[in-house]
Amino acid sequence: MTEIGSLEILIGVLFRFWPVWACLAAILGTSFYFRGRLGLYGHLFDSGVGFVGLMLVLFWLLTALFADVVATFPPLEQFALLKRAVPGTVEAETGIPFYFGADNLGRDLFSRMVHGSRFVLAIAPAATFVAYVVGITLGLPAGYFGGRIDAVLSFIANLVLAFPVIVLFYLLVTPGVRETAIPVFMAGLFFIFPILFLGILFHSRYAARPQIFWSLMAVTLVVGGWIYAGLVFDADPLGVFSLAPNELNIFAAVVFASSPGVFRIVRGLTMDIRTRDYVAAAQTRGERPAYIMLWEILPNARGPLIVDACLRVGYTTILLGTLGFFGLGLAPESPDWGSMINQTRGFIRIVPTIVLPQTIAIATLVLGLNLLADGLREQSLKD
Repeated sequence: MTEIGSLEILIGVLFRFWPVWACLAAILGTSFYFRGRLGLYGHLFDSGVGFVGLMLVLFWLLTALFADVVATFPPLEQFALLKRAVPGTVEAETGIPFYFGADNLGRDLFSRMVHGSRFVLAIAPAATFVAYVVGITLGLPAGYFGGRIDAVLSFIANLVLAFPVIVLFYLLVTPGVRETAIPVFMAGLFFIFPILFLGILFHSRYAARPQIFWSLMAVTLVVGGWIYAGLVFDADPLGVFSLAPNELNIFAAVVFASSPGVFRIVRGLTMDIRTRDYVAAAQTRGERPAYIMLWEILPNARGPLIVDACLRVGYTTILLGTLGFFGLGLAPESPDWGSMINQTRGFIRIVPTIVLPQTIAIATLVLGLNLLADGLREQSLKD
């Protein structure tokens, strides 16, 4: 077996990411030029911490998008002669180096790390988004009306939050639960909330203009029903939207564990903002509660919610890695980062670098999300 040196590894890895660098330069260059018109996002370019976080997050988003181009081999392809190969080992038939070495089954660690970003960035942001829709839909009326609505919803949220998060995740994603109807029921319940939220949003704005309202609702029901059928029942006729049973289970577990925390944040912000003068002015104009909550309170709570969303995606990334480490993530052969660490950690004495690629990937993505959240917090305080 032949090997390449450290400098050649560095140059080769940087070259493999060429589509990522090209798109990153185009996005950041365009955003910088129009930063004055981009609101809070544009202000990130005035914050060193926020800018670094934005670059790291965009890097992994683009890596997931261009994974097939960046990776040197398919993530599941095995090379029996290259088991636990050291970084820089060259595959004899193709002449392509294993930049980060190979795992215990002879699979290229660089390619698996690149493809692993797709799982993390497909589940964590999407599940966090659905959790926010659930939390906002329930947190706004709880904080605005108070009383029995607040008492019942707060009790349910506190009941879920009483369980340690990792234990709750462990219970929800175990194979025994996965084989029952619980994940499908949970996912079916949670995926109703985006459709419900949009329906309330459009009605609060366009109730007096039924043509616009029903047009928007028709689009919402058709598109929402299409996505709902594909994700929950795997019944998308076009095959665009689908989740494997274990992915659906993980998705539902993330939403279930994250929604109560979002609910409490939204509820607290609503209780504070509802006392402001502009809310009293809207009430004096005779605006309906749904309009006040969605068009007066929610926009003025966006700063803390955006910051918390970035942090929550980071926490979810760590939880997904933890599940994979315990063997409760995707199938064992899947290249999610947590499973990769679990599968290779027993060979650290033989090849000390065998766990580094996936570990660094998790660390840099979470670091980027945390720095982005710090930058957004800094800029939202200025606003």
